[in-house]
Amino acid sequence: MKNDKIIDKLNVLLADYQIYYQNLRGFHWNIQGKHFFQLHDKFEELYTDSAQKIDDIAERILTIEGKPLHSFDDYIEASTIKAKKNIHDGEGAVSSIIDDLKNILDLEREIKEMAVEASDDGTEDLMSDFIDEQEKTLWMMKAWMK
Repeated sequence: MKNDKIIDKLNVLLADYQIYYQNLRGFHWNIQGKHFFQLHDKFEELYTDSAQKIDDIAERILTIEGKPLHSFDDYIEASTIKAKKNIHDGEGAVSSIIDDLKNILDLEREIKEMAVEASDDGTEDLMSDFIDEQEKTLWMMKAWMK
């Protein structure tokens, strides 16, 4: 069942989620302003969800006989998402989340299509679940920005 191309893409997704997770932690810790209470809680909800997704992705990689990346050096090198620094305002944080989610969704859709072609139902299902959740989160973040 090993599919190196899917494993490679899942490792990029794993790296993206690790950077996204850390960005969310930073936003949670450093948010300031009139939306502090609302966003502080929301960012915690998002990073908690991301931590579960990180575990799910790593376990999926292992299930299909791959090796998940596990060092910060590897995550930084593989990730398509960049670490964010010194963002304290709600608009800046939410805008960053929107950008990161767009990248993550594009990659999840690509992995899902690869899984369909490879008859990898487990990876396809995982990506479908992630896509459903991330599309809703993206919609909410965009609505908040208006």
